[in-house]
Amino acid sequence: MRIDTAEKRGRKSCTVFFKSNGPLKIVRGQGQYMYDESGNAYLDCINNVAHVGHCHPHVVKAGAEQMALLSTNSRYLHDNLVLYAQRLTNYFPNKLSVCYFVNSGSEANDLAMRLAKCYTKNKDIICLDSAYHGHLQSTTAISPYKFNHIIGWQKKKSVHVAPLPCTYRGKYRDCDYPPGTDLGLMYAQEVLNLINQAHSDGRRIAAFIHESLVSCGGQFPLPKNYLRNVYQYIREAGGVCIADEVQTGFGRVGEHMWGFQLQGEDICPDIVTLGKPIGNGHPIAMVVTTKEVASRFEAQGAEYFNTYGGNPVSVAVASAVLDVIENEKLQQHAKEVGNYLLASLRELQQRHPLIGDVRGHGLFVGMELVLDRETREPAGEQASVLSLRLKQSGVLLSTEGKYGNVLKFKPPMVFSQDNVDTVVSKLDTLLTKIEDECVDLRYNFANVARSLASSAESLSTASSFDSLEESSEEDLSSSS
Repeated sequence: MRIDTAEKRGRKSCTVFFKSNGPLKIVRGQGQYMYDESGNAYLDCINNVAHVGHCHPHVVKAGAEQMALLSTNSRYLHDNLVLYAQRLTNYFPNKLSVCYFVNSGSEANDLAMRLAKCYTKNKDIICLDSAYHGHLQSTTAISPYKFNHIIGWQKKKSVHVAPLPCTYRGKYRDCDYPPGTDLGLMYAQEVLNLINQAHSDGRRIAAFIHESLVSCGGQFPLPKNYLRNVYQYIREAGGVCIADEVQTGFGRVGEHMWGFQLQGEDICPDIVTLGKPIGNGHPIAMVVTTKEVASRFEAQGAEYFNTYGGNPVSVAVASAVLDVIENEKLQQHAKEVGNYLLASLRELQQRHPLIGDVRGHGLFVGMELVLDRETREPAGEQASVLSLRLKQSGVLLSTEGKYGNVLKFKPPMVFSQDNVDTVVSKLDTLLTKIEDECVDLRYNFANVARSLASSAESLSTASSFDSLEESSEEDLSSSS
């Protein structure tokens, strides 16, 4: 029976998370493509959950076989859990050797803070502005991306928010300083200022938590030397350092398995949280930490039990994901295709004044739209229109950042150079149309966005979908 979910989505619910411009009803996925109920193919450029591609046959088989054999809670011994933990920790620096299994990135970050507070006997947390670390009460409290928009929310005194270390739009911009200026150090000193202020108020820092590359805040890498200095300041203050790799881990950045390694091979957090890609969409997440942190947690008598964390099926799926990353050399693939994507977008930038900045590593890339390259005035409405028109042409890209003006690229890791060419070609065409609609790039796009939301007449989607479906069939046949 076909359910009219489009009609029902407008009914009141506390769980709906759809924009008003016509959410898609997706019924199938394969590789880097998703398909709606009418059979239209969409090239998925944003789904960093389906890390090794939607419905990868090896992952599907592993989950099905284990589910047919044993699916239970985590109360019993099982080889899957032990073998996977041993295998995964081989990818980390030696001191990160203890694993806790949970079900989501939110749970992982909640547990990470518990570990930090237990180990340091301190309570305060330093986070970054526009950060997002989860939907729980505890993680929302350290997620300005969320709590800044919750009516009546009062930031806790135990939470300290550091400036977003963005060298394009932040407090310290690359255009305002001579080449070679250590902006990473300057941003790190902002964290030191928070530490000193907390101490003067009689407070003590338990942890600094950060994404290894900023996602919700605008899709950009941390500046050089930032973590090196911040980690030093935090540890000297008696705190620990938590790297949130929920969106950036498992080879996505190309050059390394983990995003924090981009700051230097000698940079090592005390706690790492993992989620999203670890199970390719299956609910599993982890906390990886040191023996010192874990042993103090255990000595406190705080026994940690998670009913489903590390269950046999979830770990079988996670192990299969790691198989695919290794066997298909997806980390190297992310580096090569990511470099090609960055180069292609930067070439596009030369022809389109709306593109202010292109940045990223591997298949974690942001393209920021601006009305004026000198003032860097954000082009949020234009980015929204571009995202919507891309969707109408069969490409899924969404926006991020404080002003909603950054297009984020976080596709499945099987994303190909041909896929890059497809997206860049569509971007070229659509940006030209949008720029033609501008009056010295300051046109009010609110009316355009509203008209697009109510009508798909701006694009002939049929021909766009036809060409995309042909390319999707070629991609899937070549991958099989």
